[in-house]
Amino acid sequence: MSAPILEIRDLRVWFGNPPDRVDAVKGVDLTVARGESFGLVGESGSGKSTILRALAGLAPTWSGTITVDGESLRGTRRSPAFHRRVQMVFQDPYASLHPRHTVDRVLSETLRLQGMDDIDRRIGKLLDDVGLGRGFRFRYPHQLSGGQRQRVAVARALAGEPALLLLDEPTSALDVSVQAEILNLLADLRVERGLTYVMVSHDLAVIGHLCQRLAVMQGGLIVDQLTADDLRAGRADSAYTRELIAASRSYAGREA
Repeated sequence: MSAPILEIRDLRVWFGNPPDRVDAVKGVDLTVARGESFGLVGESGSGKSTILRALAGLAPTWSGTITVDGESLRGTRRSPAFHRRVQMVFQDPYASLHPRHTVDRVLSETLRLQGMDDIDRRIGKLLDDVGLGRGFRFRYPHQLSGGQRQRVAVARALAGEPALLLLDEPTSALDVSVQAEILNLLADLRVERGLTYVMVSHDLAVIGHLCQRLAVMQGGLIVDQLTADDLRAGRADSAYTRELIAASRSYAGREA
């Protein structure tokens, strides 16, 4: 069995200093296998996005151990090799793209930063891979729909040919019909490219659609870990997770 691509042990993340210190993550252990799609779910403030930020070097104060593809992370500095292996897709596809940069500029600058050659061909392939096509190459973000902007964000994340994508609520700003399109795209890309995903969402249905395993967070702690099959069957150890599942099913029933 190959070594996991991500191992987290006793991760603690906090903000501020006493007496105003806020402990956002309170001792989390996680292991994600190479090629797996793993979900982190919970209410706002549960600590799920903070874990991704600690991984990406965006959380200034944390302790514990984080190992990505054999590299042990320290503080907020990340090596060039880390940024080739790990990329992040954010929640808001408009805010994450420069409003005065065309799609071509966004992708070409990213490819050059990652040390890639044959830029012209690679841009065309990236646009094809995310279902946009080359006609979108010289458009600006304001000329794109929300779903199209998120496809550009995914293409940018893929430019350096990473192994691990961190997905922070990547569909929550999109209409429901567009959400499904982006989730299906991500599912296809994971298989085609052998990617590993760690995905954060407050929506159990979204996590169940894309992820094989998930951890449920509450108050900075993991209160449950279960498979997608467990989720669909309503099997959970904690009362909190069972309540989340029941609430999700009730909401889905009202929507139908």
